[in-house]
Amino acid sequence: MAATARLYIPADLAMGAEIPLPEDQAHYLRHVLRQDVGAPVLLFNGRDGEWLAEIARFGKRDGSLHVRERTRAQQSGPDIWLLFAPIRQGRLETIVEKATELGAARILPVLTRRCQVRQVNDTRLQANAREAAEQCERLDLPQIAPLAELSAVLASWPQGRPLYVCLERADARPLAGSAQPGPMALLVGPEGGFAPEEAAWLTELPFVVPVSLGPRILRAETAAIAGMALLAAASGN
Repeated sequence: MAATARLYIPADLAMGAEIPLPEDQAHYLRHVLRQDVGAPVLLFNGRDGEWLAEIARFGKRDGSLHVRERTRAQQSGPDIWLLFAPIRQGRLETIVEKATELGAARILPVLTRRCQVRQVNDTRLQANAREAAEQCERLDLPQIAPLAELSAVLASWPQGRPLYVCLERADARPLAGSAQPGPMALLVGPEGGFAPEEAAWLTELPFVVPVSLGPRILRAETAAIAGMALLAAASGN
């Protein structure tokens, strides 16, 4: 019988392992998906590939799974980072969800001069990423970095990772066709764009590649999704 549920489990996965279910996942399987003992569930932890398990037990508030066999070996995804300025709740979660679906390895919310939102809920963003990974059949989770100033993040930027910066109304090359396979990153600014002095500073950094997403001004979440799709395509994913 095909599995209808897929869960991220931090525990090690191996044939015959017994995996405890915390309250939230037990509730999800039993009361949301209406699964019974013996129902199949797919599991992944970002290290051991994907495994088929079955529900072994439901307690009053918890449960357990019995791991049966591996269905997919662990594979690495594209090495793409997404940096974005926080925006309003709802649209912020959309960025994290879609970036996860498109294969982002690391997601970094950053503060820029024109940011209107200056805090994020790390726990909620991690939950968004986990739910998206479970749905899209990823074998890992993206790393969600804590909110930090853009200048601090770029001060320790790793060598060999080009940063494609979306600059609206700038004489920049199209992102489509610019990116090459390998480590890369995308930076999307806040609603209202980068401050002029901020854009000038960015273009002077040796690892920054100013790019355009076309002639129209896109919402921040649209720019993040479109840019991630182009980088994922360039990476072969």
